[in-house]
Amino acid sequence: MIAHRLTPILNVSNIQQSFEWFEKLGWSKGWDWGVPPTFGGVCSGPCEIFLCENAQGGRGKSDLKTTFGPEGSDAAEKGVWMSIWVDDVDAVHQRCLDQHLDVTWPPTDMPWGVREMHVRHPDGHVFRISRGIDCE
Repeated sequence: MIAHRLTPILNVSNIQQSFEWFEKLGWSKGWDWGVPPTFGGVCSGPCEIFLCENAQGGRGKSDLKTTFGPEGSDAAEKGVWMSIWVDDVDAVHQRCLDQHLDVTWPPTDMPWGVREMHVRHPDGHVFRISRGIDCE
């Protein structure tokens, strides 16, 4: 098999609020479907994520403040985890702070060779915002 494209689908509790959340992250609403909409997509450059209200997959946010480290647990999150590769992790971190998004891990140089931060969607989906350290 040769895959030509991969589009994750996230189960969200409120598609309109999710469109707004992704806009705060720097993505844009690509499209929606249904009256009222229950399915849609958000885009950033060539990347797209589908959003499905109350269907297609699981979701769930833990009560922990961090997703890594001694105060956190990546196993406690019930939503989808995705890596998003960017040019400037620190700039994305600042945008998340400015937009009051739930940053669950600050920009950190990780032992596996990436600078990484985590931001959590209200439905528990965690985005690992990363850049290879050797790319700087």
